[in-house]
Amino acid sequence: MSTGGLLGWLVLAALVPGAAHLRAGWRKTGLVLVSCYAALLLAALGVWLATDLGSLAGSLVDNSAMTAIIAGTAVLAVAWFALIVHSFVVLRPGRLPQGGQILAGTTAGLLAVLVVVPFGVLGNLAWTSQETLNEIFPEAPAEPAGPGSPAVARPVPEDPWAGRERVNILLLGGDADGHRPGVRTDSMNLASVDVRTGNTVLFSLPRNLEDVRFRPGTPMAQRFPDGFRLPPDPGGGRSDLLNSVWEYADAHPELFGGRQHQGPKVLMDTIGYTLGVKVDWYALVNMWGFARLVDAIGGITLTVEKDVVFGKYNEGLVKAGTRKLKGADAMWYARSRTNSDDYTRMRRQRCVLGALLTQADPATVLTRFNKIALATKELIKTDIPRSLLSDLVPLALKVKNAKVSSVQFVPPLISTGYPDWDKIRGITAKAIRDSTDPRPAVAATSSAGPAAEAGAAVTASPTPRKTPKKKATAAENDPVKGLTEGCGGAL
Repeated sequence: MSTGGLLGWLVLAALVPGAAHLRAGWRKTGLVLVSCYAALLLAALGVWLATDLGSLAGSLVDNSAMTAIIAGTAVLAVAWFALIVHSFVVLRPGRLPQGGQILAGTTAGLLAVLVVVPFGVLGNLAWTSQETLNEIFPEAPAEPAGPGSPAVARPVPEDPWAGRERVNILLLGGDADGHRPGVRTDSMNLASVDVRTGNTVLFSLPRNLEDVRFRPGTPMAQRFPDGFRLPPDPGGGRSDLLNSVWEYADAHPELFGGRQHQGPKVLMDTIGYTLGVKVDWYALVNMWGFARLVDAIGGITLTVEKDVVFGKYNEGLVKAGTRKLKGADAMWYARSRTNSDDYTRMRRQRCVLGALLTQADPATVLTRFNKIALATKELIKTDIPRSLLSDLVPLALKVKNAKVSSVQFVPPLISTGYPDWDKIRGITAKAIRDSTDPRPAVAATSSAGPAAEAGAAVTASPTPRKTPKKKATAAENDPVKGLTEGCGGAL
């Protein structure tokens, strides 16, 4: 056998285990290797064809599945390395001329190392994913087993969507830093997802919503029966707006029998009561770490309609135009209130979310996976149970290809100083119905009570202060918009 022939069979053996053994006369060994390899490929193909892509992706994020992948890739890497070495031996390179032996031996060594690389990459992806997910997502919450008994893990049902039409996740942007205590949630969006179709409505609530009402019977409602109202701050600002609910609850554990860190739970319940829905989980994004995530995916391309100024002395500038923004510019485009109001900023935040949703494609995620994982660990805090990810991942894939619309509760639709709570709930209920119903939506809003609109028993809040009636605007007649509508051509 020539040097070229031996190398050719060696490469073929790397692709089809057993090929070199058959060529060398090791028929039984060769047939066993080829048969096992063919069976493995057929089994993988069968699983691929018989399993929904979303379900497959969901099963792969399960903790036990990731552990199996890590162990499996290690075993296969060693096996394939040994296969190349043994294939080289059975082809008897000693019969080649000295120059051919050196070339064949060097090539075989490089090939043996090369075949390990894909398994190493896959194993590293699985390990990094497992570490990241285990760090971000908590275990299933514990609940007491009885007086004097230790807490036990609350079981997650096999099908958490059984009997449910939607999942509601509160997406928050917080700005906690070293300059002040607590967390102010300056970005608050509730994603209501249809579990069957993935159709999603994103409800955006303004940070400066006043006189926030709390669910009757709760400690916050007992403390503020007429709405969230505190004396003005020494500097004239207010600490009783919607974005201060988390911080206030965390700072006053005495309202909750001494229990600490009640901010997330109180804010979830408050926003759920405001919209007339049940909030299932929350995810808090540290806005100061947001730039790292954008940089991790290589930036986002969107259209900046006009120059956005930022910084303590207005020294920063995100120039107008359509281009790829780095993390810092994307963050300030979403956050800056200089020369603009909160409602303009809410629209820009929605545009950034839309850009992330459309541009973080699988290829980008895979090629930049380690950077994204590192940025995500530093960015997100959530109460979504780790064991629920195998069901949430398929749902997220549905959302990626489904209809995503948005409702922003900003003037003139809603007065932030004199909120009409029943109107907010009516608009929420109608947007959810239109998202669920496959028929085209009719552009109209409802002012029915929360129980009638949301199909849930919600205690009516105190009557809002009256404001003069005025002619409905286009925004009030059709408050539901596409996620990137009005984003100036965001890509």
